[in-house]
Amino acid sequence: MIPWNDIDSVLLDMDGTLLDLHFDNHFWLEYVPARYAEAKGIPLAEATEELLGRYKSVEGTLDWYCVDHWSRELELDIVLLKEEVDHLISVHPHVIDFLDQLMCAGKERVLVTNAHQKTLALKMEKTRLAGFFNQVISSHQLGLPKEHPEFWNRLQNLHPFDPQRTLFVDDSPAVLKSAQAYGLKWILAILKPDSKQPLRAGGDFQAIEDFSEITEGLRCLI
Repeated sequence: MIPWNDIDSVLLDMDGTLLDLHFDNHFWLEYVPARYAEAKGIPLAEATEELLGRYKSVEGTLDWYCVDHWSRELELDIVLLKEEVDHLISVHPHVIDFLDQLMCAGKERVLVTNAHQKTLALKMEKTRLAGFFNQVISSHQLGLPKEHPEFWNRLQNLHPFDPQRTLFVDDSPAVLKSAQAYGLKWILAILKPDSKQPLRAGGDFQAIEDFSEITEGLRCLI
């Protein structure tokens, strides 16, 4: 599926792509509403409805991904709450082998995530994935989420890459479309970002269920 001889760089999303999105879905859709209801003394159903509306109002912006924003808005310590359920943070199957093979084949590896730096630090500490990457970049460093067209120019200025020789892998349709519009030639969607949910439809992009599907063609240089 992937012509690895034509690929120099690989840009990889984190949540849902390398890591199981079950953690994030459980955290924002179940754990935070429960703790918010408890803190405000309101029914869980009311808290859930309120939070879903507040999430929706900032979807696709940096605020949606910003733990400082939500800590202020909800008057909860979001980082502390994430630490309380960090046992749910897990790496998808076959990710480690894929990253090993990318390293061995001499491909440049860049983690490009919308996650806030505090969330990124927690997940890198928990998973020990940081050592697999040449660079780890949060969109908060660039001031725009990956959904925004200008994000890619800012990324290019920070970490130059050839769009014609770069593979980008993500689970967000909006982000994938943004990358395609920028001119990235090789794009893959993830069909099962959350291990507890059914497979998604691939849409307009080539898609994989897990990284074992594209690891075989990699060849080590050592």
